[in-house]
Amino acid sequence: MRELDPDALHRLVQRVTGHVPSSLSPLRGGVSCRRYLRVVTPAGTAVAMFAPSAAGDGAAAGAAPPRWPFLEVHALLRERGVRVPALLAEDCEHGLLLLEDLGDRTLAAFVEREPARRAEVYALAVRDLARAQRALAALPRGSIVDACALDATLLRWELDHFRAWALDARGLRLDDAARAEFDALADRLARRIAAWPRGFVHRDLQSRNLMVLGAPGGGLELAWLDFQDALLGPRVYDLVTLLNDSFQDLDRPFVEARLDDYAAAASLDRASREALGREFELVTVQRKLKDAGRFVFLDRIGADPTYLRYVEPALARARAALSRLGDDADMRALSRIVARA
Repeated sequence: MRELDPDALHRLVQRVTGHVPSSLSPLRGGVSCRRYLRVVTPAGTAVAMFAPSAAGDGAAAGAAPPRWPFLEVHALLRERGVRVPALLAEDCEHGLLLLEDLGDRTLAAFVEREPARRAEVYALAVRDLARAQRALAALPRGSIVDACALDATLLRWELDHFRAWALDARGLRLDDAARAEFDALADRLARRIAAWPRGFVHRDLQSRNLMVLGAPGGGLELAWLDFQDALLGPRVYDLVTLLNDSFQDLDRPFVEARLDDYAAAASLDRASREALGREFELVTVQRKLKDAGRFVFLDRIGADPTYLRYVEPALARARAALSRLGDDADMRALSRIVARA
């Protein structure tokens, strides 16, 4: 992977602002290879995104480098009315973008500082999601979002990630009989979720990927970040990511109230709201088991050991959902396996 070219970054900033950066400071960017820098110039601030593995590598000599998935999804979201950081300039050849600086007030930071407004901002988030899903119901022909889906293969791989890392890697390896049972249960759960209707899924719509901004009149507005992995999947996937976020402690009445807010925004009748709740529980099981495995994996490969603290919260959310699905034989059997973790 390439290294950040400071000269290329300076040229990009100067092209937009007329100034070279007076300072560059790193920003938290999760565990991907992407790096983010706050750029300060006399004209103001911006955020530089550097993607070491992106774009022009392997392009024919003299050919324009391809646009990144980030840029395609960014354009789609802006066109459909979803608030995202403005794109100020791009230099795909050097792996660089210059974006609007939306500050440091993520949803996670906002609720930590203003806990009394937690219900307000989460209600806004689920209403925004319902509106975005309506706006994105029909995608442009050839959209990159259409190119990948949370199908049975991907959902099953994520469940195997749980077994490999939350169980096997922690010395909790299943015996042959339990392994065969887990495989059968994981297959059925993955096929079950994959059979539901699909729509646009952000895939990581959690409290660190939503920015809380001031809106005209003193209200709040939310902006989406980290959307380049968008694909097709079930309507509840982003709801699960948001409301069963391993980084937040949201109690059951709070989650149910936000599901009601979503249902109202999506104009769901009572039967559809009940179906939504059932789908939410099943996807919670799948997603939070995957998360538990992923957090162990990130520690074992040396990416970020701080994620280990979220293994147990992820498992706790999966166990709670399994207990609420006690009328389902598969979920009862899966619960017995998950208890080993």
